Amino acid sequence: MVILGSGESGVGSAILAKEKGYEVFVSDLGKISEKYKAELMKENIVFEEGQHTETQILNATEVVKSPGIPETAPIVKKLLQQNTPVISEIEFAGRYNKAKTICITGSNGKTTTTLLTYHILKKAGYNVGLGGNVGKSFALQVARENFDYYVLELSSFQLDGMFEFRADVAVLLNITPDHLDRYDYSFEKYTASKFRIVQNQTAGQHFVYCMDDTTISSYMQTHPVKATCIPFSIKQAIQGDGAYLNENQLTLNYKPNQQPLIMTIEQLALQGKHNVYNSMAASMAARIVDVRKEIIRESLQDFQNIEHRLEFVASINGVEFINDSKATNVNSTWYALESMEKPVIWICGGQDKGNNYEELTDLVKARVKAIVCLGKDNKKIISAFKKVVDTIIETDNATDAVAASFKLGKKGDVVLLSPACASFDLYKNYEDRGMQFKAAVRSL
Repeated sequence: MVILGSGESGVGSAILAKEKGYEVFVSDLGKISEKYKAELMKENIVFEEGQHTETQILNATEVVKSPGIPETAPIVKKLLQQNTPVISEIEFAGRYNKAKTICITGSNGKTTTTLLTYHILKKAGYNVGLGGNVGKSFALQVARENFDYYVLELSSFQLDGMFEFRADVAVLLNITPDHLDRYDYSFEKYTASKFRIVQNQTAGQHFVYCMDDTTISSYMQTHPVKATCIPFSIKQAIQGDGAYLNENQLTLNYKPNQQPLIMTIEQLALQGKHNVYNSMAASMAARIVDVRKEIIRESLQDFQNIEHRLEFVASINGVEFINDSKATNVNSTWYALESMEKPVIWICGGQDKGNNYEELTDLVKARVKAIVCLGKDNKKIISAFKKVVDTIIETDNATDAVAASFKLGKKGDVVLLSPACASFDLYKNYEDRGMQFKAAVRSL
C-alpha cells in the first residue's frame, strides 16, 4: 500500500496499514516534518521525500491520498488512469473502525460544531475520540485507541475519497461556494461532494441538516436521502424531531413523547446567528446518541470556542481586536461581519479562491469604516469595495496591517481580521497568520 502525503493523516494511515499487515511505502513530494519523520522511522516504515518514485507508486494495489493533494496532481492522474483505487484516510480507517461515528461537514462552522459535539459527549462521560479535519488522525486512533464514538470533521476533499464508509450520524451545516478551484469552478460538483456525507446511509442512520439552506433543500428534492432526516432552522418551527428558533427561544425536540429542551439564545456560550445553527446541529447529534438534555444545556453554556475563530485578542485604548483568521472564504467573513455590532476596521485579503465579494457589499457598506488589505495581490478587493469604503490601505505583513488599523481606530471601534481568503500567499497556514496578527496586536 502506498500513502501519498506525510502529514497527520498520511502518517496515521501508514501506522494503521502496517498494523493491519500491509507492506507500506510513504511518498511525499515536499519535505517531511521532523516530527512525522521520527514517527515513520520509529515504526520502520519506508518513506521518501522531495520526490515520487513512479515505478513504486504505480505498482501499488491501493493508495491512500492526503486530502491536500488534488486529483489533478500528475501522480494521482496516472493512478486513476490505470484504475488503481485512490482513497482517503477516513475511508481506509473506516474499514477497521467498530465505534459509532458522528460526521460533520459544511462550508462553514464545521470545526466549531465538531468541537462542540465532542465537548458535549465528553461532558456526558462518553468514551469518545475526535478526528478528521481536526484533532488526531482518525486512522492512528483506530490503530491505537478503543473508543465507542468518534466525532469527525470532514472536508469535501476527505469526502471525495470515501466510497464504502457510512456515517451513523451525518451533519450538513450549509453549502456555499468554496474551494471551487478544486471542482472545475462548478458549484454543482462541490454540492454533490458535500452530500457524500450521506452515502451508504439507510433508515437506521440519521441525517441532521439545515432546513434554511436553499442549496441543501433543493438538492434533497432531486436526491432523496435514505437516512432518518432531522432538520434545524432559525426561520420556521419544526413539527416532530428537530431544532428551531422562535424569537430568542431555542427548542430541541427528539423523540416527541419526551419533553423538549428549551433555552434562550442569550444562554449560549457561542453568540451570533451562525453559532445558533452550530449549537442546534451539535445538540441534535448529541440527542441522537442519547446524551441527556441537562448535559447538552450545560455544554452549550460552558463551551469555549477555538483559536482563530472570532477570537477576542485585546482591547487597546478602547479599540477591540478580533482574530478570525480561520475565515478563509467569503461566507465565513459574511458571518463574522454580520455578528459585529461596532464600527469595523476590516483586515482582509490573501490568496483568492475565486471569491465573489459582491455578497459582502451590503454588510461592508453598513458596518465597515475602513479596509486594510493583507496580501500580495489586493486588486480584486480594492476593485470590489473602492466605491463602498472611502479608506482602503494596502499592507503585506501583520505588523503593518495592525499598526495601520490601530491608527485608523477610535474608542468603540473593532479591528477584525477576517480575511475571506486562504493564507498561502504570505503564511504557512491560517494559524500562522492568526498567530502573527495576535503577536502584532500584543506588541502595540
